[in-house]
Amino acid sequence: MTLDQGLTEFLTHLGLEKNASEKTVKSYREDLSQALAFAREQLNKTQLTAEDWTVRLLRSFIAWLYEQGYAKTTIARRLAAARSFGQYLCRQGLMAENPAKALRGPRLDKKLPHFLTLDDVQRLLNAPGGNDWSGRRDRAILETLYSAGLRVSELVGLNLSDADLTEGIVVVRGKGKKERLALLGPAACNAVNQWLPDRLELLEKSGLQSQALFLNKSGGRLTVRSVGRLLEKYLRLAGLDPRTSPHTLRHSFATHMLDAGADIRGVQE
Repeated sequence: MTLDQGLTEFLTHLGLEKNASEKTVKSYREDLSQALAFAREQLNKTQLTAEDWTVRLLRSFIAWLYEQGYAKTTIARRLAAARSFGQYLCRQGLMAENPAKALRGPRLDKKLPHFLTLDDVQRLLNAPGGNDWSGRRDRAILETLYSAGLRVSELVGLNLSDADLTEGIVVVRGKGKKERLALLGPAACNAVNQWLPDRLELLEKSGLQSQALFLNKSGGRLTVRSVGRLLEKYLRLAGLDPRTSPHTLRHSFATHMLDAGADIRGVQE
């Protein structure tokens, strides 16, 4: 088996057996394809085998990444991908030992995570003004993001049937298509309830049938990018740190839960 064939099988294994997301599989494909292209050029070979996947080759690859000016985080990710690929080749009986196992990645700079205070969050949640459909929708979106600690990809993937507003529970499909239950506080449930009549009206005007909980003005499902722009808009209106990202809001949720006495394992779950 060539390494290119091994890579194809490895990516299939990630998607089907490990239930990895499309984004994760794409990341592994890009990282390892670059490593194999480097190996072909270094060894002057068009067909690579497991015997070519050596410690010496991978050291040269990491050194080349440094020379090209790649960020430490990128180099660490490339090495992690090579390590996972090596483990797969070993499990398939194509190698006796993983050559990437002994290699150490770059020391990553430790950055203190940025998060919003409770007062900051309240200012953000109050930023959507007006009494029109977009204001009600945007308030519901921000309340849901914060209250349930969601990723934006999880938020835009929510369907109407996923939300039980009576019980304050929402079914979330996260990474690797895994489902979990998240809690919606009274403020979030109230905001979503106020948005639902607007949602129905948008669908009636557009003539579309959509299961999405949150819609754009055309009646379609929102995108991750559109929610990102929405957040940027309200950060400016609230006068908050422009570095704040959707992930910052998720981190703030976890920080506030811990500050309120929640068990760290429970927050992780």
